[in-house]
Amino acid sequence: MMPTIYQERGYRFFFYAGDQGEPAHVHVEKGEKDGKVWLEPEVKIKYLNNFKAQERKEVMRIVEKMWNY
Repeated sequence: MMPTIYQERGYRFFFYAGDQGEPAHVHVEKGEKDGKVWLEPEVKIKYLNNFKAQERKEVMRIVEKMWNY
């Protein structure tokens, strides 16, 4: 399991130490759902597999809150 940096409402946000050559980003999972959100040059979704529209909004709200902390 990769290092968890934040958990909220069942979402686990984490990173892979071996991810290189990509813009800064965070991975997210909840159950069988997974995704990646770019943090730079702007916060935006790379992919969010199997997340419903409301969950996608919630993931982005959480990531923006974390990143702008």
